[in-house]
Amino acid sequence: MKARILASMILVGLTATLATPAAMAVDADAAKATAKRNDCFKCHAVDKTKKGPSYKKIAAKFKDKADAEQKMVEQITKEHKVKLEDGTEETHKVIDTTDKAEIKNLVDWIRAQ
Repeated sequence: MKARILASMILVGLTATLATPAAMAVDADAAKATAKRNDCFKCHAVDKTKKGPSYKKIAAKFKDKADAEQKMVEQITKEHKVKLEDGTEETHKVIDTTDKAEIKNLVDWIRAQ
């Protein structure tokens, strides 16, 4: 009986560990390719401000927010106005894919910065 309980607890622990975002692999090369193909690097860089905020700044903005992934997906898949670093506004470009895995990979890569 104790062995079954222990085995069940270990299984639950492993499942929880493997389901965490840190355990899910981000394909950084694919995410960068998606960003490059969509000209994201014209306005964003990983660690410095350009026309738009750095990916590190974006990741920090969404850190610890329960709806971070959903909000970030909306930011890149729906047309909307954004305020640029110089205070002007422009319409943010929508990425050229509807592949949910590709979109999620890009968002996960940005969040990992």
